[in-house]
Amino acid sequence: MMIDFIFDYATLRVIWWVLLGVLLIGFAVMDGFDMGVGALLPFVAKTDVERRVAINTVGPVWEGNQVWFILGGGAIFAAWPMLYAMSFSGFYLAMFLVLLALILRPVGFKYRSKRPDPAWRAHWDWALFVGGAVPALIFGVAVGNTLHGVPFHFTPDLRPIYEGNLFGLLNPVALYCGLVSLSMLVMHGAAWLAFKADGTVCERARSFGTRAALVTSALFAGGGVLVRLGLLGGYRVTSSIVWDGPSNPIGKTVVADGAAWLANFQAHPVLWIVPALGIAAPLLAALGFRARREVWTFLASKLGVAMIVATVGLAMFPILLPSSSTPDHSLTVFDASSSRATLRNMLVATVIFMPLILAYTGWVYRVLWGKVGSNDIERTGSSAY
Repeated sequence: MMIDFIFDYATLRVIWWVLLGVLLIGFAVMDGFDMGVGALLPFVAKTDVERRVAINTVGPVWEGNQVWFILGGGAIFAAWPMLYAMSFSGFYLAMFLVLLALILRPVGFKYRSKRPDPAWRAHWDWALFVGGAVPALIFGVAVGNTLHGVPFHFTPDLRPIYEGNLFGLLNPVALYCGLVSLSMLVMHGAAWLAFKADGTVCERARSFGTRAALVTSALFAGGGVLVRLGLLGGYRVTSSIVWDGPSNPIGKTVVADGAAWLANFQAHPVLWIVPALGIAAPLLAALGFRARREVWTFLASKLGVAMIVATVGLAMFPILLPSSSTPDHSLTVFDASSSRATLRNMLVATVIFMPLILAYTGWVYRVLWGKVGSNDIERTGSSAY
């Protein structure tokens, strides 16, 4: 095939590392504001009509946004099977909590409007809050553990062994990253509500969004300080990297190094633009909230979310998941991937179908363009959420 002639095995691995980053950023940007709206629901909406306004800003699109979550999980499963096996085994209980929370979202969306009883709707509104806030927090906790290192190793026959537990995942470093994630997605959800909602919901979203944006910028900058101090962990591959060899994570040497997560930025100073935008974009979003520039605010929020997620990937490259108990068994881009044929075939499918997904998503948002207000809720009646 032509793609075999163009890309060698090492290049395909790097391409899929980039694509994995794109999918994770797409999930954070697209599904992130859904979760942010859910986390904000008890605070920006006090009456049933106001809550329906907030819910109807995401009701028609949240299912489509979930596609990015499915694509990201599928990409990890197919392109990085060792990463999938280790992370979904080690983070099993945490992922189970996330799935329980995510299950509450579709149930809440579908069932809250089935009865006009205020108590009934209040229960489902709290379900939507949990379905938004808990995943936003736990995803950040997972990133924090990834940065700090996860206790695992492989047997000689490459069977993964996880040595930690759920409470070990909830360490101070991971919880700090969880707060970064939660504040980031609350900012993003507020930016969406300011963009899509009208009236009182919009005004409250601006107020909460301004504070969340400032907190996001401060916490992310604080994370940089923690990295500088070596408190967020860090791992460095000291042996030569076999770029195009077979996937075998136990054939290298890795050492813990508190300064390792800064090495790529120091080696390539242009990369500092990414974390700098991760700090600056939320500040621009805060200014946008105050200036009532809704499109500017939402774009700045998107940029901030994307740059914060991208910073983690750039800092860790080429490591995907470091092992805190046996660093030499850490997973990297070049020893944890699927075969060359699998990466090649997946890339062909991605080139064909990704533009279709993007085009359809763009068309949906164009059709649904415009604000949602209390008049729309009263006019649609029970057909609205």
